[in-house]
Amino acid sequence: MTPLEVLSRITRLAHQLDRRRSAAFTAHDLESWEFDVLAALRRAGPPYQLSPGQLLQETLVTSGTMTNRVDRLAARGWVTREVQPGDRRGVLVRLTGEGRTVVDSALTDLLQAERSMLTGLDPAAQAELIAALRVLLATRP
Repeated sequence: MTPLEVLSRITRLAHQLDRRRSAAFTAHDLESWEFDVLAALRRAGPPYQLSPGQLLQETLVTSGTMTNRVDRLAARGWVTREVQPGDRRGVLVRLTGEGRTVVDSALTDLLQAERSMLTGLDPAAQAELIAALRVLLATRP
């Protein structure tokens, strides 16, 4: 088997995953970047808030990009900015109830789409694939 045979299949699989992710997000009127920010806040757990710096670490974007994203999410009513307790200069970005509903619904659809992609693999084959991909990702130059 040649590298092309392996890597072209990974590329095709990535394209399929991108299409399914896009469909799951579009069904909820979400862009992928919106899902990323909302999901980061959701993963933070109650009260579903992070500082802008923490959001930068979670989403790997620049400060200016994050400011723009938070502005746009706030305009949609999915997040709010709140003063950080004990530091009036600090800000926390908090997921609203509506934002939580949107991200939870999109996540449910996304997980269903991803599960459907794996139906041809039994749990043992999925574990083997996870192990092989972990090795590939860990040994990249």
